Formats: sequence, structure tokens, C-alpha cells
Amino acid sequence: MTKRVFYIIAIALLIVLGLSSRKVTFLPDEIGDGLWSMALFCFLRFIFVNRKLKDIAIATFILSYLVEFSQLIRWEWLVTVRSTFIGHMLLGQGFVWWDLLAYSIGVIVIYLAARVLHIAYSK
Repeated sequence: MTKRVFYIIAIALLIVLGLSSRKVTFLPDEIGDGLWSMALFCFLRFIFVNRKLKDIAIATFILSYLVEFSQLIRWEWLVTVRSTFIGHMLLGQGFVWWDLLAYSIGVIVIYLAARVLHIAYSK
């Protein structure tokens, strides 16, 4: 299996898990946020398959944080985009400090998992 196929499968799985996590009442919403950052990592890795994992992790941190801080912006067109299902899933709605922690944990977990898989896959 090529790296890109692996990351597409991972994205699909993470999306399903993330959407499912919103339906399970005993799981905190931040689980979905962590899964979102993991899916973003996989998406960036899919596009930039030959970049270092560390670079992808850094880019994921930056983009995740930018998306969260962008929720403080209340431009009318941006609020309209966020009111759609896709806009809400991609851009969120309402800044929450805890989401930054969830993104960070998600990026660290997926980075470590990717490193382990990369090392195992390389041998």
C-alpha cells in the first residue's frame, strides 16, 4: 500500500470517528477536536507525502491554532460559512481555549503513531 492510500484511509477513519464522537454523550467534545487535528495531519501528509513528519506536525499545529483563533473573527461571510455543516466541521464555531489543548494532543499522538509506522514500514 502506498503512503497516500494509507493516509486517505486514515482520513476517512478519523472523520467517521470524529463524527461518531459527537453522538456519544459521555465523550467530551474535545475528543472530536483532537481527531480533527489528526485528520488535518493526515491530509497534509497526503499532499506533502515526502516532507518530514516533523514539518507536517508543525504545519498542523499552526493551521489548527489559526483555525481556532479565526473563530474570534465575526465577519458576516465567515459566520455564514460556519453556519453550514461543512463550514462548521472544518472551521468550528466559537473559540475555546481547551480546543487548543485537544489539537495539541491530537497532533502529538498522530505524529508519534506516524513515526512508529514510518519506522516499521521502512524496514
